[in-house]
Amino acid sequence: MGAYLFGVALFALGIAVTIALHEAGHMFTARAFGMRVRRYFIGFGPTVWSTRRGHTTYGVAALPFGGFCDIAGMTAQDPVTEEEAPHAMVNKPWWQRVIVLSGGVVTNVLVGIIILYGIAVTSGLPNPDVDTTPTVGEVTCVSDQVDAQTLSECTGTGPAGAAGVRVGDRILAIDGEEMADFRQVRETVISRPGEDVVLTIERDGRTLDITVPVEPVTRLSAEGASFEAGAVGLSSAPITNAVKSYGPVEAVPATFAFTGLLLEGTVQGLMSFPAKLPGVVASIFGAERDMEGPMSVVGASRVGGELVERSLWDVFWMMLASLNFFLALFNLVPLPPLDGGHIAVVLWEKVRDFFRRLRGLAPAGPANYEKLLPLTYAMAAVLLTIGMLVIVADVVNPVRLFG
Repeated sequence: MGAYLFGVALFALGIAVTIALHEAGHMFTARAFGMRVRRYFIGFGPTVWSTRRGHTTYGVAALPFGGFCDIAGMTAQDPVTEEEAPHAMVNKPWWQRVIVLSGGVVTNVLVGIIILYGIAVTSGLPNPDVDTTPTVGEVTCVSDQVDAQTLSECTGTGPAGAAGVRVGDRILAIDGEEMADFRQVRETVISRPGEDVVLTIERDGRTLDITVPVEPVTRLSAEGASFEAGAVGLSSAPITNAVKSYGPVEAVPATFAFTGLLLEGTVQGLMSFPAKLPGVVASIFGAERDMEGPMSVVGASRVGGELVERSLWDVFWMMLASLNFFLALFNLVPLPPLDGGHIAVVLWEKVRDFFRRLRGLAPAGPANYEKLLPLTYAMAAVLLTIGMLVIVADVVNPVRLFG
């Protein structure tokens, strides 16, 4: 329990540092261009602690759901004093404003890359060239599930063994559908109780088709409810070379390559995010929680605790790197109040003024953010609602990696 609580606290601290660095990215780039930073806060709501240094108030607020960097004159509607006017963000060139607005995103990407590099030179990164073709490690009998960790006793070779499947066979396809890994084999078999399936296997350089009857068995869901599933009596052989270690130099290209894979996966996750929300709501009322669904600060910290409890430090740090990439790409969504929304406004001003020049007109000046307030408030309400729903789900029905 001590290791678990330590892991929870450590991952929560990692999230806080991630948020702090994101806002620091805005703050340091703003100062580099002579902009005035009024406040730098971690959290929202009532102030828990604060101190003032120069022109900036640093602080921690009560609600740990993010942070903010208050730069003078971020919009034309933001009042500035006569002394602040030369340092107001809205009076700076458009490209400087875009760099400052992107500062948090860039910082999170860099943090994620640094974490991955550390993993690469210590425990190693997942090998992109590993062969995940499902390979039979054991042929056994099949039986019903008694509880979460126990199957009832059985004898015999099982359906697959009786049909002629052997240890070492590589399962290439089931009923003509290519199998990428053993998990796909398992999911396919579970869904076919009482049917016959044709396994296309590779053995000693030859390809064989073996028809295997899928035996109906009883399995238990995460909530303990029994259901009928299919089983053939096969287990996976260990995957070799799944992780590859690197030296300090060769780790650099490997880190960037793996970063690309994680960023691609993060984009796909963001695109599927809306479709997963109904499942989060359903899980609050007892439905099974999607292992790949969204998690809040609470849920991610609990998973971090599970990983530390089992000394899976490489996965722990990988998860923190993924969090940085998620925060970076999520903030690029071109909707206020996210960074991407502010960047979109600045770019729109630039495009608008380009066409005005073609018509012989002077630049129109900064955009009127008051017209965006309804959208900003609506998006803030949506994000707050989603955040609260995910937190509730993480409390009443959390994601558990290890049951």
